[in-house]
Amino acid sequence: MTEASQNIIRASGVIRTFGRGSGAVTVLKGIDLSIPSGKLIAFKGRSGSGKTTLINLLGALDRPTEGTIEFDGRDMTGLSDRERDQIRRTRMGLIFQSFALIPLMSAYENVEFVLRIADYPAKDRQRAAEAALDQVGLKPRMHHRPFEMSGGEQQRTAIARAIAHKPKLIMADEPTAELDSRTGLHIIKIFRDLVQQQGISVVLTTHDPAIMEIVDQVYELEDGQIVAQR
Repeated sequence: MTEASQNIIRASGVIRTFGRGSGAVTVLKGIDLSIPSGKLIAFKGRSGSGKTTLINLLGALDRPTEGTIEFDGRDMTGLSDRERDQIRRTRMGLIFQSFALIPLMSAYENVEFVLRIADYPAKDRQRAAEAALDQVGLKPRMHHRPFEMSGGEQQRTAIARAIAHKPKLIMADEPTAELDSRTGLHIIKIFRDLVQQQGISVVLTTHDPAIMEIVDQVYELEDGQIVAQR
């Protein structure tokens, strides 16, 4: 097995600085890490530690100021915006704390819309969208719009949207922060099932100690650096 197949993400010497000159702020200060394939990984750390910046870089939403990031053995650092967009739309799934659903679309339409953006074959979109919603237990609610759903149902819709195109990697920024503890643990169980049953790699940020006991690996960030790993 090659290193590329063992690790879905590899970051080397990653620095991210915002601003210039005397106003520059370095948020990440030389990050080196390897994310193994088919694992549930968590980044922990206080607000301002660099967790969200790091997950945005690994998810191809931003570029490092210095250093390299490889996804599935391919260096993304030098790719064009269009190439990075294509990787993100077709091979990654992104989940946000605020759910980021389109309010006037039903759960089904939210999922199907992302499949359209990913150029998923038209004849397969309905099947894929319904299968993803079924996987998170929402097929009976798939015609409801976000305002007709609970927070947990909205987050499950966001997960269905992220997995419908069968990505290799899911990046989730504080996916349980807006949920009560019981619902949050249910969301993490869905992630665990995705890892175990489909081999999808899941990387999330969290403050929740209960979640850190469930994941396979935890990286702790402090002041833009990884200070612990377990």
